[in-house]
Amino acid sequence: MQVMKWSVIALAVAAGTSQMAVASSQSESNGLIEDSSFNIFNRALYMNRDFRSGGPQRNAQSYREETGLGIRLLFESGFTQGTVGVGFDAHSLSSIKLDGGRGHRGNGLFDQAGDGHSEDTQTEVGGAIKFRISDTVLKYGNQEVASPVFSTDDSRLLPEVATGTLVTSNEISGLELTAGRFTAMSSQVSTDRDTFGLKEINILGANYSITDDLSAALHYSDADDNFKKYYVNLNYNLPLADDQALNFDLNGYRTRGQGKELQGEMDNNIWSLAAAYSMGAHKFTVAHQRSSGDTSYRYGDIDGGGTIWLANSVQYSDFNAKDETSWQVRYDINMASYGIPGLSFMTRYIVGDNIDVVGVDSDASERELDIEAKYVIQDGAAKDLSFRIRNAFYRADNDYGGDINDFRLIVEYPLSVL
Repeated sequence: MQVMKWSVIALAVAAGTSQMAVASSQSESNGLIEDSSFNIFNRALYMNRDFRSGGPQRNAQSYREETGLGIRLLFESGFTQGTVGVGFDAHSLSSIKLDGGRGHRGNGLFDQAGDGHSEDTQTEVGGAIKFRISDTVLKYGNQEVASPVFSTDDSRLLPEVATGTLVTSNEISGLELTAGRFTAMSSQVSTDRDTFGLKEINILGANYSITDDLSAALHYSDADDNFKKYYVNLNYNLPLADDQALNFDLNGYRTRGQGKELQGEMDNNIWSLAAAYSMGAHKFTVAHQRSSGDTSYRYGDIDGGGTIWLANSVQYSDFNAKDETSWQVRYDINMASYGIPGLSFMTRYIVGDNIDVVGVDSDASERELDIEAKYVIQDGAAKDLSFRIRNAFYRADNDYGGDINDFRLIVEYPLSVL
């Protein structure tokens, strides 16, 4: 695996060197400072979860409510001019607790202090150095990653941050190759460099746009003494008219444990297929997802809390239990067509059954109803300020999950300083 990984990197660099006569990102570099950017991203999040009855929460905390503010300072330099461009990125991530006492903490917004209360403030800083040849970039250091087999989560105030090396090559039009090695990852609530005890995970990936309407992806990860994970995606868009189209999206994972299986046994196949029909402001989606194998689909401990690129991974549940089969129906509407640009709504309903629960003779089932509304200010001093309401109503057999209501109010304001 190590030979294969570095062979891909070598090929990417060689491709960049052989194509220097052709216009590339590096040949068009204006300089380290000239192409730099500095952005401030603010997110306020109010979140409550009401564990209404039964399930794992029957003898535990029944209600959680927290409010916080996340502030991200993100600086990205350009690259120096020449055959090999050099640059760097730096970030500061801070959270401020606005509400969330010991009696109703636990939604994953804040770390826990020694006295049992949530931390009032937290800050972490980090950075990465980067090199570019032609259209190939190597970055080493602290970074967010969006790979189907290693994806940092950003569903609370602050994102997970991984430490390692990532190579991204776009030398061939329509083809993106990635290769990486990561040795640490912080959680969304912790300022520790490595919250999860990640020893090493290697990833490879390829995304290819076959035509304007057809794309494919293949990704692989190898977490030493834990698991190997494979991912495949096919996406096809079929235009029907000027404002109508059909889209088909297939996603699948194959996970197998290896070595000491430090995160526990892993033996799972899971896939989803979504079909979406869009007509003007409206979009209707139907999705099917199926899990099989000796275990459920597992992710998040050492490969990132966002590593579940499946259709039925929604607000509360992922519908990824052992042997689970699930269906989804979804409706989206963009109100710009009705004279209110920036306003959109979404609702979906997912039901899953045939869940194999350890120690229970009969199969379990779960279901979730999500309702969302979002408004983004389009112009003026507050341009891009957004307000989003997410409401999930989750119900499941008591032997599996119980009843939960999940409500979130999210306010985001991105500012481009440089």
